[in-house]
Amino acid sequence: MKIQKVGVIGAGNMGSGIAQKIAQEGINVVLVDTDKSYVEKGIDNIRNTLAEAVERRIFSPERTSEILNRLTGTTELNEVKDADLVIEAIFEDFNVKRELFERLDSICDEKTVLASNTSSFSISEMANSLKRSDRFLGLHFFYHPAKNRLLEVIPGTKSSEQTIELGNLFSVLIGKTGINVADTPGFAVNRFFVPWLNEATRLHGEGISIPTIDESAKKVFKIGMGPFLLMNVTGVNIAYHSTVSLSGKLGDFYGPSDCLQQQFEKGEDWKLEGELDESKEKMVEERLLGAVFTVAGHLVDEGVATIEDTDRGAKIGLRWSAGPFEMMNKYSLNNSFKIVERFVKKYELGIPDILTRQVKTGEDWNFRLVDLVIMDEIARIIINRPEAMNAINEEVVAQLDQQFKKAENTPGVKAIVLEGAGKAFVAGADIQYFIKKIDEGRIDDIVKFTRYGHEVLGRIDNSDKLVIAKLDGLALGGGVELALAADTIVATGKGTVGFPETGIGIYPGLGGTQRTIRYIGKELAKYLVLTGKTLDARTAMEMGLVEYIFSPGEIDGKIHEMVKGGGIRTKENRGEIQLTPELEQIKGYFTDESLGNLLTKDEGLDEMGGRIAKTIGYKAPIAVTLANRIMEEGSRVSIEEGLEMELDHLPEIFATKDAYEGLNSVIKRKRPVYIGE
Repeated sequence: MKIQKVGVIGAGNMGSGIAQKIAQEGINVVLVDTDKSYVEKGIDNIRNTLAEAVERRIFSPERTSEILNRLTGTTELNEVKDADLVIEAIFEDFNVKRELFERLDSICDEKTVLASNTSSFSISEMANSLKRSDRFLGLHFFYHPAKNRLLEVIPGTKSSEQTIELGNLFSVLIGKTGINVADTPGFAVNRFFVPWLNEATRLHGEGISIPTIDESAKKVFKIGMGPFLLMNVTGVNIAYHSTVSLSGKLGDFYGPSDCLQQQFEKGEDWKLEGELDESKEKMVEERLLGAVFTVAGHLVDEGVATIEDTDRGAKIGLRWSAGPFEMMNKYSLNNSFKIVERFVKKYELGIPDILTRQVKTGEDWNFRLVDLVIMDEIARIIINRPEAMNAINEEVVAQLDQQFKKAENTPGVKAIVLEGAGKAFVAGADIQYFIKKIDEGRIDDIVKFTRYGHEVLGRIDNSDKLVIAKLDGLALGGGVELALAADTIVATGKGTVGFPETGIGIYPGLGGTQRTIRYIGKELAKYLVLTGKTLDARTAMEMGLVEYIFSPGEIDGKIHEMVKGGGIRTKENRGEIQLTPELEQIKGYFTDESLGNLLTKDEGLDEMGGRIAKTIGYKAPIAVTLANRIMEEGSRVSIEEGLEMELDHLPEIFATKDAYEGLNSVIKRKRPVYIGE
C-alpha cells in the first residue's frame, strides 16, 4: 500500500494547511480550487507559513524549496485523476460536498480513495450516492493542520478494511496521531468541545463576566486561551453553526444558547473586557467540567471512541493538559460523579452508564497504554502513548510486560513486533517521574522501577520467539534500550536513535551501557553514550544498530514477508559490520589509548576530535565518568554482571545535584549548568 500523490480540494485555510503538511512529509500534492485567485492565495499562505518556519529556524530555505516543489496548484479537477487519495476541504455545505464527490467519483482512477475533512456531516451519508462508497472515509484535521498533530480517522458504514488501513497509514506518513472514531455527529473531539464552548456562553448569559469564565477555564484546563478568546480567533459563526449541527442530530442540549445565538446574529466578536469575579470561578469550573465529563461519558457509552482516544483527542487536538477521563481521576471519581449528577439534573440528561459502573468499582479509570494485535502468526505490541511520545513510566512497563507474556504464550505466534504509535518509537523515560521521586526523597523507587524494567527487557532478550523492533520514529534512551533487547531492529527513514542521558545528568540505566557494547562494540557504544549523538536510520544501519530500512508504506509488508520466509538477519547471525571510513575514524577516538585525550580535551586533538571533546564537555561530568566506568568494567564481565553494575550506581547518580539540574532542564527547556556535584 503506497501513497505517492494526494489531491486536496479547497485552498482555504484548512485546505492549504493540509496540503502544506502533506508536502512537508515528502508526498506530492495537488491543491485545487474553483478560481485561480483562490489557488494563488492558498499557496501564498503556505509560502508565508514556511517563511515563518525559516525565521524560527524550524526549516532551512533549502527544505522550504523542496516542500514547495512537491506542491502544484490548479483549477482543474482532472489533475487529481491519478491520485492515491483525494481530500475534500471545502466549506460546510452537504449538497455542495456531495456534488463534488460525485464528480470526483467519475473522474478519478479506480484505486483512488476519497476523503472528507468535514467536522459536521455524516461520512456514511456522503458516501451513499457514490460508486466507490467502500473507498470513502473521513479524515478530520484540526487547526492549524500543518501544526496540530491530531487526525480523526472516520470510517463510513461501507468503508472497506483496506480503506481504513490507508487512512491510518496516511496519518503515520504525514506525522499525525490518528484516532479511529465512529461516524456520529461531532465525531469524538467536537462532541465534547462544542458543548464546552456552549456552556461558557450559557454562563455568560446568566450574568457571569467573560474574564471570569475565560480565566477559570484557563486554570482548570491549563490552556492559553479561554473559550471566548478562542471563539474570537476561530470564528463565533463556527461555534454557532457547530451547535446547530449537533442539536439537529443529538437534541436540544447541544443547541446554541440564547447568548451565542444573539452574538452570532450581531455578527460581532465577543467583548473580552470586564471585571474578574473570583467568587464565581468555582461555579464556572464545575459547569465546564460537568459538560465535558457528561458528554465524554456518553460518547464512550455509544462506542464513538475509547476513553484513551477521547483523552488523546483533548490533549493533542485541543492542547488541554489532561483529557476528560484523566481529569475525572484527578478530581476523584466520586467527586466527578457528583459534578455530573448536578449537571445532568440541570439539563435533564442521563448519567453516562460507563461512569456509573466505574464509580461502583471504587477504582480510578485505568488507561490502556500498550496494545496487542495478533494476526497471521505475528503479534504486534504497540506502545500507545503518542501524546507523551510514548515515554516509559511504571504503567507502560507493567503493560508491556503483560502484553509480551500474552504474545509469547499464544500458540502459533512466530514473531513479536515492538512498535510505537505516533511520531516516536519510545522517546525515553518519563522525566516527570524521576523529578517527582527525587523531590520526595524516594530514589529507591527509581531503582525498583528500573530493576523491573531490566526484568522485562531481559524477558524480551531471552525469548524463544523472534522479536523485531520497528523504529518508525524517534527512539531515545529507554526506547533504544528496548529496541536493543529485540533480536533485530527494522527502521524507516524516520527512525532515529540516541542516548541523551549524559546531557541531562544521568546515564542509560535500562541496559544501554551494556547491550550497546555487545551490539556495536565498546568504542562506538562509548561514542553514543558519552556524546549523546542522535543518529538517523542510515547512520545507525552503517554502525550496526539497525539491520533493515524500508519506507513507511512498505515496512509492515516487508516484516510480514521476512517472518514468513525466514532467514531474517539478527544480532546473532549478521556477521561482522564493515564500518565507513568516518565511523572507523570516530571509533579510533574511543579506544583505551585515545579516550583519555578526549576527556581531558588534549590540545593535540585534530579538528574532529576537538569537536567530539567539546560535545562531551557540555555533558554532566559525573554522568560521563560513571557511564565510562560502567561500560569499561561491564565489557570485561558477563551481560548479567554488567547489567547489575549498571543498576548498582543508580542511587549514586540520581542523588547528584547535576541529575536534578539536568532532568529539570528538559521540563524548563533551558540549557543545564553542571557543577560536578
